[in-house]
Amino acid sequence: MLKFTFVSFVALNKLTALTQQLFSSAVQSFIDEHELDDIHELLLKYKAINTVPISVIIDQIIGRRKAREKFRSWSEQKRVIYPPSINLEQSSSEQTARNKVAMLSKELALNTSSLLDLTGGFGIDSYFFSRSFREVHFVEPNGDLLKIAQHNHAQLGVNNIQYHNSTAEEFLESLDRKFDLIYIDPSRRPKDNQKVFSLNQCVPDVVLLQEKIWQVTDRLLVKASPLLDIEKALKDLKHAKKVSVVSVHNECKELLFYCEKTFESEPLIEAKNLTETEFAFSFKISEERKLEVKYSDPLQFVYEPNASLLKSGAFKTIAFRFKINKLHPSTHFYTSENRIDFFPGRVFKIESHVKLRDKMLTFFPDGKANIITRNYPLTVQDLRKKTGLKEGGERYLIGCSGMSKKFLLVAVKLDSL
Repeated sequence: MLKFTFVSFVALNKLTALTQQLFSSAVQSFIDEHELDDIHELLLKYKAINTVPISVIIDQIIGRRKAREKFRSWSEQKRVIYPPSINLEQSSSEQTARNKVAMLSKELALNTSSLLDLTGGFGIDSYFFSRSFREVHFVEPNGDLLKIAQHNHAQLGVNNIQYHNSTAEEFLESLDRKFDLIYIDPSRRPKDNQKVFSLNQCVPDVVLLQEKIWQVTDRLLVKASPLLDIEKALKDLKHAKKVSVVSVHNECKELLFYCEKTFESEPLIEAKNLTETEFAFSFKISEERKLEVKYSDPLQFVYEPNASLLKSGAFKTIAFRFKINKLHPSTHFYTSENRIDFFPGRVFKIESHVKLRDKMLTFFPDGKANIITRNYPLTVQDLRKKTGLKEGGERYLIGCSGMSKKFLLVAVKLDSL
């Protein structure tokens, strides 16, 4: 959901005329011809093409680039309109949007269900919801952005979304019906374009809206920043049944809180990494706290969990499930004498233990190393300066802390099993 910053497009009553001009052959040819060009040079060289301001055309070029990365099926539709890039920043990717649908399909029958998206924004999530839900209602206070989403959905063949130019708060107050599910992705740039992360700083404030939300639905899905503190959010959100920490190719993208009105127990925490071979790992915080794990200095193999696992906080559960040792309570590396198959993260084989005073070229003949630190007094930049090693190469230099001392390890990354 992306709302309050909308800098390049003209007023809503001119949008239809702009759309016609934007899809003229002259403008589309210009976009095709300059799609890979330097944006700043285009801004300096042109003022308008066929009366369309160059700033709007730049938005289309940047939008196409982002679409190829984030929502490929949209990028294939040439009549999609893209807003300024800042309005695309918080938008879900196609992969994460599809993941939400798959997650919800386990909780309710989508094809007979109604969904209220209180934070429509650019409309990626609403589009994918509409392909599975019987009925979707799209709420967005920014009239221009709503009109663009409506246009794009029409180009993509959507016919089961109803659009409401309103704030989430006003729309909830006006409701005289119930929905099977409410989805909310509050803006994390509510004022002065400054990022915030806690739920009660975002707009709309889902924490304050909960009482009203539970009057019109029995199910709620909240998307939040991956930087949000999970345990704090669970204190703020009522009836959370499941928390899903979602990464794409080991980059943490979003937190999803699925809540049910009648649920009063402890939520399940799920770490999910969306790759060609999807991985999921579930646990409960109470179980994590009770576990006792073994600690040891680095053995032959060292393991670094993927981003979702690290964000989920399953630090002791990882050691317990895979029967491996942890280096230190605050060092989220694990180790074993024999390799563990199918570990959800990177696996390294240690070649040498070294010290900073050692001649690094002995261990890194090409003068290159991939450097990683965990709970270590020096940063990656510090180690690079002190060792003189350039970035890259096949070997890794790992700085970490054990229970009684610090370690510098020369290692190679092993292929996944």
